Formats: sequence, structure tokens, C-alpha cells
Amino acid sequence: MGADAVFHVEGLRKSFGQNEVLGGISLELHAGEVTVLMGANGAGKSTLVKIISGVYARGAGTMRLAGDAFDPQTPAEAIRAGVVTVHQNINDGVVADLDVATNLTLDRLSGKGASMLFKPANIRAEAKAVADRMGLAIDLKARVSDLSLADRQMVAIARAMAHEPKVLILDEPTSSLSSAEADRLFSLIDRLRGHGVAILYISHRMSDIRRLADRIVSMRDGVISGVFDQKPLDYEGAVNAMLGRKIHLDRVVARSSASAVFTAEGLRIAHGAKPISMTLGAGEVVAITGLVGVGKTALAETLFGVRRPLAGAMQMDGKPYAPASAREAIAAGVFLVAKDRTESGIVAGFNIERNISLPFLKRMSSLGVMKKRAERLAARRQIDELGIVCRSEKDELSALSGGNQQKVMVARWMSQASRLFILDEPFQGVDISARRDIAAKLRASADGRATLIFVTEIDEALETADRILVMSEHTIVGEHRNADIDLDRLLAEVAGGPLHGVA
Repeated sequence: MGADAVFHVEGLRKSFGQNEVLGGISLELHAGEVTVLMGANGAGKSTLVKIISGVYARGAGTMRLAGDAFDPQTPAEAIRAGVVTVHQNINDGVVADLDVATNLTLDRLSGKGASMLFKPANIRAEAKAVADRMGLAIDLKARVSDLSLADRQMVAIARAMAHEPKVLILDEPTSSLSSAEADRLFSLIDRLRGHGVAILYISHRMSDIRRLADRIVSMRDGVISGVFDQKPLDYEGAVNAMLGRKIHLDRVVARSSASAVFTAEGLRIAHGAKPISMTLGAGEVVAITGLVGVGKTALAETLFGVRRPLAGAMQMDGKPYAPASAREAIAAGVFLVAKDRTESGIVAGFNIERNISLPFLKRMSSLGVMKKRAERLAARRQIDELGIVCRSEKDELSALSGGNQQKVMVARWMSQASRLFILDEPFQGVDISARRDIAAKLRASADGRATLIFVTEIDEALETADRILVMSEHTIVGEHRNADIDLDRLLAEVAGGPLHGVA
């Protein structure tokens, strides 16, 4: 174990069936240091945290805490040993209907050796001691449900620290916080660092990482792809290691468009964020890339009417565009392929035909009667054009592979003409063959509309787009025509590095 390393993981492996999620992870956490863990979706971060936290059993490898073997079978065992996790969902760490004092002492009230007698005075005294130790300036009598997100996060961390852990894991703790609220959290983390706690901080927000990291560990595809602990920290190298740089895939021939379909001026999608201005042209495919958590989905949902912008104006074909709902956006010719196909997309119990026609049932009906032939022909056309592997349009979605389910999601919104076609992470969870099929179809059908895709993987942008915009901290920080791109500069922008104008 390295000097001051309080926690050590060696050769950790985990598989689910034939799918190996962790391929031999080795990691050290040091007392009084913040180790930032970066990894794209599917890198294995959540599985690693769940093994350390006692939620999952390890498949192979060893863990040691303060020199002793560490192999928790339950979260309670991990906590008792000195490893506490505060999960991304704040409500997982607090009980909203109880007051702050009870939350801070709840584990002692309900744990082993807890007194059978409930003494409010003792609870308040113990809660005050915890709050004072953490510098928590919150009314202990306040109900947690009445607190701001930042205060709930503080209570969750203070509750975790009541166990006096050796290791604290924070999973995307600022994902729901404003910049001012995040600053309060950072002050608390500085305090914990001063107490000698080893902190594993999971985040993609470069402002967080630059502010807190003593060292950065990058994960990709279930393995550690880079460790960065030399000062000054190599932030761009960490991003490069996380995303990979396999820039050997098919590149497109970039097209230009002189005809604007969509414009946004001064669009603000988050408090404290700089405004966004952009133009999307007819026949053009534009990719917006950036790390997880920079606001890509928030922008997609704003354009689709699911969210309201805080400021700014939009136009579609030169006319004001301010959708109050997804229904209004669809009526204006704006379609969105949502990121999470299982939550807001496919209906597993419906067949391919009905999944494709679902948003357009009214268009495919006459006097309330469905035009079955039109529905069937639309489905067959999309099956052929996108290469959906199935027996027929009557197959249920649940019978298809993930890649073919994703093709059905794209097919749904391509079955009707649109003016602005938005796709949020359309290649997530699909293999390279399906990815290329979808990208080719998007480009082949781009005439007559503007196409906007949101992707984390830079390769996906390079394979698909005519223009690439870079997003960071809920705004656009770079623009590149997809021809002779300076990849080092693009990566620097993704990492939140210094910019020198716009390409």
C-alpha cells in the first residue's frame, strides 16, 4: 500500500453473466486527499462504488482498509468498517419527513446498541455536536423536505460523517446544485480533507475537478485508463484517457448550409450560465459534444419544449418559437429522440409498427379510425432503411436487441417529416455496426431539415456531423467545422481549458 493510502483496491473484477463490467481495477485512496474518479456512462464507476459500498459482491480481487482486509457483504458492514457513500440521489441520504437533528442521529438511533429510550434532549445535543464538527449552519429543528437541495446535500454528508469514516465516497454531489451552492459544498469538503478523510469524488464537472482534485483517476470500459497526480494536474490528459481517442473511424465530408432553419439568441438554460447563441441550417448535421453533466440534455429538452429557458429567444424558419410543451414542439416540426429509451421512449409490450407510429396516431387516423395500411408501410420502410433486424413489423420491442431497439426509436421520429430533428445520445448502448447504420441514415436523410445530435463521445461527432459545437458548464464554448479539426484544441475545450476564440 502506498504512503498514506488508507484504502487499496487490487485487481477488482465483476461480471454480470457473460458481460465483464470491471476488468481488474486497482485504486488507492489517500488520507486527507480528494481523488476524483472520471468515466463516461458505462465505464463501470457505479459498479465499482457498489462493490466498495457492500451493495455488490466482488468477482475477484482484494480490498484493504487501513491495512486490514475489507470485504463488506452489506452497506451496513461497509459503514461500520469506515466506508460511507453519499449517492447522487440526495434523497437516498436523508429522510425528508424528519427534522435535521433526527437525520443526523438516525443511524445511531436505529443501529446496533441503540438505546430503547427516545430522549429528544440527547438527540439534539448529539446532532449539534455533529453539525458543529462539520460547520453545518442549518436549523436543527427544520424539516428536511423544507430545505434547499444544497442544504439537503450538506445534511446527507454530515449524516455520513457522523460515523467518523476513514473513506467518504461522493457520487456527483453537485449535479443538482447551483454554482453558489456548490461553493458551500466545496468548503465542507475542504474541512473534511483537513480532518484526514480519504475522499473519492465522482464527477464530470471540470469546475469541480479543478477546484478539488488532488489526483484524478480516469476509467474507460471497466479498467483504469489513466492516473494523474503530478502537479499541475493534466486535466486534458484525464479527459482524453476517459473518452479515449480512437480517431481512426470513418470521417464525413463536411457540408455547409446557407439556409437557416433554427436560431437561438441569448438562450440561458441554467442559473449562472452564460447565454447560448447558435444557428442550425437546412441539410446540416450539427453535433454538440461535452462531458456528462454539462447541460446537453437540458438544452435538448429546452429546444423540445420540455423545459423553459431562463432567458433568450428562439426562431424556427424566421418565426418566433417558444414551445410550452412537447406537443407544441412536435406541431412546429421539432422532434426529439430522448436519451433514455426505456424511460421516455420505447413501449416494450408494443410491436415495432405501433412504437414507430405512436406519436403520430392522429396523423395516421381518419375520423378516429387508424389507417392500418399507412402505419404498416411506414414501419416497413423504416425497417428497410435503418436495417432493423427483426422477423416483421409485428415483433414486440422486447424481442429486439438494444441496438435494434435504438434503431426503432430513431425510426419513429424519422417516419414523419421534421424541420428540426434532435437526438440525445442516439448511439448510447449500441454496437459500432448499429452506430454506423444510424449515422449514415441521419446524413442521407438530412436534406430539408436541421439535425442536431448530442453526444459525449467525440468519435461519434466526428463520424456524423458537419459542424461540432463543444458544451461546458451549460453553454457553448467552441465551434468547429468537421474538416481538419484541431483535436487537441477540441479536447481542451471539452476539458474546460483556456480558449482563444472560436474556430
